[in-house]
Amino acid sequence: MRQSKSERQARIVAELRAAPSLRVHEIAYRLAVSTETIRRDFTELEERGLINRTYGGAVRPMTLEPALAEREQLMVAEREAIAARTSALVEPGDILMIGGGATTLHVARRLAADHSHLTVITHAFSIAAALATNPLHRVLMLPGQYDGREGLISGPDTIDALQKYRASKAILGASGLTEEGPSDAAIGPGLIYGAMMRRSAETLIVADHSKIGRSSLTVYGEWREGVTLITDTEPAAGFAAHLAGEGARLVIADPA
Repeated sequence: MRQSKSERQARIVAELRAAPSLRVHEIAYRLAVSTETIRRDFTELEERGLINRTYGGAVRPMTLEPALAEREQLMVAEREAIAARTSALVEPGDILMIGGGATTLHVARRLAADHSHLTVITHAFSIAAALATNPLHRVLMLPGQYDGREGLISGPDTIDALQKYRASKAILGASGLTEEGPSDAAIGPGLIYGAMMRRSAETLIVADHSKIGRSSLTVYGEWREGVTLITDTEPAAGFAAHLAGEGARLVIADPA
């Protein structure tokens, strides 16, 4: 059955999630269309910010993140330092909402080791599994549609379920950090992180320095009082001053 243009372009984006680059002739062969059709698709997708064109092909843009399993192998020392500083900000008896992601997974492992009797609400199976290694924690899993690539749940049911809870802290990762606020590379998780911020008294944004200055698809919150950014390197003075001006707190976790 011949695919529509939207189906074909969705397949191209999906292929770039699985591999960092594509060649025109290879994807044309897989989809049984001409190379000219694929070049037109590449042009449209680049205009929408979903791919970057290269000579003879396309690459995954920085805002289209690799899968969680790939990201777990990156910035390990930095993420461990961020996790340790984040754990130090968690208090006995806290109710936490924790979003999915590689950095928040490091945080969850640290919380399992450092604390007991926390209540954690999450949509990510990796977060739930990490915390469940300590049977003294109570873990609540949100309902919704499962994304096997990221190992998390999203969708309207997830948002609805979040409205039933209040938390003392939300702990959230980010694909990008700009003066506008933290952002995520996907729409569904971004909506969940925004809801978690609204349902929590305080928000801890955990992200390594490579995310600073990077703009991603969905801006899910703003810098304000009650929001803390925990990162591994002192950001540029302008960005740090903007956070302070908005009332947000900056915490540096030095991997050294």
